[in-house]
Amino acid sequence: MKKPFCLILSAALLLLSLSACQGPWLSKERYTGSFYELFDTVSTVVAYDDSQAAFDEHLSQLEAELQKYDQLYDIYHTYDGLTNLCTVNAAAAQAPVKVDEKIMALLVFAKEAYTLTEGNTNVAFGAVLQLWHAAREAADADPDTAYLPDAAALTAAAAHTDINDLVLDEAASTVYFADPLLQLDVGAVAKGFAVREVCRWAAENLWSAAAISIGGNVYTVGYKNDDGKTLWNVQLENPYQDGEPATETVHVANLAVVTSAENQRYYTVDGKRYCHIINPSTLFPSEYTASVSVICEDSAVADALSTALFNLPIEEGKALVERLDGVEALWQTQEHTVETTGGFEQYQ
Repeated sequence: MKKPFCLILSAALLLLSLSACQGPWLSKERYTGSFYELFDTVSTVVAYDDSQAAFDEHLSQLEAELQKYDQLYDIYHTYDGLTNLCTVNAAAAQAPVKVDEKIMALLVFAKEAYTLTEGNTNVAFGAVLQLWHAAREAADADPDTAYLPDAAALTAAAAHTDINDLVLDEAASTVYFADPLLQLDVGAVAKGFAVREVCRWAAENLWSAAAISIGGNVYTVGYKNDDGKTLWNVQLENPYQDGEPATETVHVANLAVVTSAENQRYYTVDGKRYCHIINPSTLFPSEYTASVSVICEDSAVADALSTALFNLPIEEGKALVERLDGVEALWQTQEHTVETTGGFEQYQ
């Protein structure tokens, strides 16, 4: 039996298919634009608007809105006059830290996502992920000295990843760490949550027809051509060969498509690639699949699930998805085959 979401309705990149036909009966035209760096990725928007000037202004507004979330959810940098997650990681073990409502909403969702994914997406996993991040950064700086984190250090860090030690007081809007060594890493949920919130805002204020790609998170607003019937084409990039043609295309409207893949971020040690998605059971990168893509209405849910499914054997992942309403998934396997959940074919 499937169960409804109990959640608040919250590089292989996903690439938007840019082909479209403009009907002569439509008053709006199709425009494309991009911006960079927010959430450490490229953002691309295809939207129907009244003019190039109107589109450019709306794109600037979207970028400004997304920047708010990018700074609040940043765990690596602080900003003058702003309490963000970097601030929280530094101070929340000493005393409760008052945070912006956008941070509280993300962390409330993150706890729900932990339950939904049966612990396979855990924002309290930061102590372990810090060790992998440091190793990946060192390898980027000097590939010849690339190393794997010490197994004993990973095990010691894993003792400080209990999400129950993340204490949220929604009424006071404060965050406290009951474990002084707990650290947050919201990489598995922050971008999807921000995309959901920003794209809902955009649907109310900017565009009635748009496809918005923030890295591997695609959110479609309305229908292509703004005609109420033409679906957007979203290409799932080939996870096996960087730069090769897409291997799958899905057709959607008013839905999110999110992919997690082994070639999105990785480094190499002794000729072997180690991706950025770390399995909470093994404390090492997952190797069950090359990529997994999730389709559902909520990009926050899709983001959390894509990480969880990457961390599970494919059959266990299928069973998890089948217990949920309104979610479908596609795996591109290490053997260059494709696996899908039962209802995924409706999008192919």
